[in-house]
Amino acid sequence: MVSRWFNLKNKVIKLRKKGTSIGVINKEYGIPKSTLSCWFRKIKLSKLQKDRIYNAASIKMDEARKKALLWHHSQKESRILKAKLEAGSIINRLNMNDLSILELALSFLYLGEGSKDNLTSMGNANPLVLKFFIKATKRIYPNAKLGRCQLHLRSDQDELDAIKYWSAKLNIDKNQFDFVKDKRIAKSKTYSTYHGVCVVRFTEIAIQRRLVFLSHDFCNIITGLDS
Repeated sequence: MVSRWFNLKNKVIKLRKKGTSIGVINKEYGIPKSTLSCWFRKIKLSKLQKDRIYNAASIKMDEARKKALLWHHSQKESRILKAKLEAGSIINRLNMNDLSILELALSFLYLGEGSKDNLTSMGNANPLVLKFFIKATKRIYPNAKLGRCQLHLRSDQDELDAIKYWSAKLNIDKNQFDFVKDKRIAKSKTYSTYHGVCVVRFTEIAIQRRLVFLSHDFCNIITGLDS
């Protein structure tokens, strides 16, 4: 059976002998690559022709990667914007004056990040987490008093710089900070964006107990709904 592209055979063979790639011919004439490979199997290309085809393919591959990367970034930005708008919609439905909502949120943060060892304290490397812990705790429990804060630093970190950073971020007097350093010598230089872990303490153990009970009770209620 004669191929329906047979009338193009001589033409594309001439193109191939000139060093045209199979991909270009396939795209131009719609002839299947399997058919082209069969027609071209006895054609020997020079090293220069092979290099030219390889380089052209590499350039096209790079262009395809760049286009794919741009598409991926645009899709990612779209998904991020969608998530941001959805989160904003939920925030707008909340009553920010309802302390029960705030305390529930605080209790779950505490369940994940707070100390459970007879202390009302939380350690984190993210200032936003600790600012929320302090702000929410003081708002819910007006009589809560901050104790001393402790910084956990790597061996190559400057304690005075770290204290200055956390004091400014948390709006706490520098004299309220202590620090401990890892005794192990740092194998690699600490990133300038890492300022150690800050532990913030409140003096009332009752706050810790209430938050832990609240988060546990809520979890038990939710997990028991389908029982």
